[in-house]
Amino acid sequence: MCEPLTKERDEIIFEPRKEYAHKPNQNATYDAIIIGLGIAGLSAAMYAARLGLKVLAIGEMEGGTITLTGPVENYPGFVSIKGQTLAKLIENHAMDYDVDVLVDRIDRIARGSGKNALFSVHSGKKSFPGRAVILATGVEPKKLGIEGETRFLGNGVSYCALCDLTLVKGKNAVVVGGGDSAVKEANLLAHYAKKVFIVNNEPALHPEKPNMDKAQDYVKKGKITIINSNELLEIGGKRRVEKAVLKNPFQGKRELEVDWVFIYVGHSSASALAKGLGAALNKKDEVIVNRDCETNIPGFYAAGDVTDLDWKQAIVGAAQGVTAAYRAYKYVSDNFGVI
Repeated sequence: MCEPLTKERDEIIFEPRKEYAHKPNQNATYDAIIIGLGIAGLSAAMYAARLGLKVLAIGEMEGGTITLTGPVENYPGFVSIKGQTLAKLIENHAMDYDVDVLVDRIDRIARGSGKNALFSVHSGKKSFPGRAVILATGVEPKKLGIEGETRFLGNGVSYCALCDLTLVKGKNAVVVGGGDSAVKEANLLAHYAKKVFIVNNEPALHPEKPNMDKAQDYVKKGKITIINSNELLEIGGKRRVEKAVLKNPFQGKRELEVDWVFIYVGHSSASALAKGLGAALNKKDEVIVNRDCETNIPGFYAAGDVTDLDWKQAIVGAAQGVTAAYRAYKYVSDNFGVI
């Protein structure tokens, strides 16, 4: 019988057999162009290339937003693994195939006329033609829209706890939000910070049970204080964050003396490219897909957090990426016969 594996897997890094990354070829017509270099996009790239498609993967952020998180404990096969490590493993797997990669911002996607028209993906003055496109651009953090949020961005306001851990050591911090991401990041911060306040506008927090249990342990140690049914109205200070102003008094005060404010109040879908192409979106601006990750536009697929699937999880994004890659393979095979 196999022994249970409980150790974090930071040491498991398989180097790709091919150099990262192959440069894109503007003179080539790609079978599949994947937009997004996160878990969903990299999974799609790996599977599409494995199926024999000529693949180009483009994105602004190598590894995607999971690289901004701490330990990941709900990805099958790993009891606990850092988000950066998981992304690197999947990236290395994808790069083991002939995948061309461009780290850049995509401005727009266009599609020619006709039944089997090609797509064109534009990045500045560069343009890449493709037979199929898979959108895996994920989500963007929502803003509070309060005084001081923009002013102190990078000087005490952050949307990424992992990015600023070393700067929080021995200081007081506020985490705004009541979901799993907020509580998970509060737990991470509590290991370094002097004190962490969780400000939640709902009557109770609603994270996954293991993260709630860990937070309660920090509450008992005096490292975390939970403030439910309250909101942040303002972030104040001179050159850096010095205080967070609450809507309702807490323990007789409306101001918390803090050095950092971390905002985790949800995400909005990064679907502008899909909207510009004419893909159908729901009321949350998420790309509407069916079970095969197909959109209303033939040859255009979406995978991961950018889609209208309710549950935003890395494992779900990986599964959708693979599904989209297979459907793109079928589409290219059936309509272009080049494989």
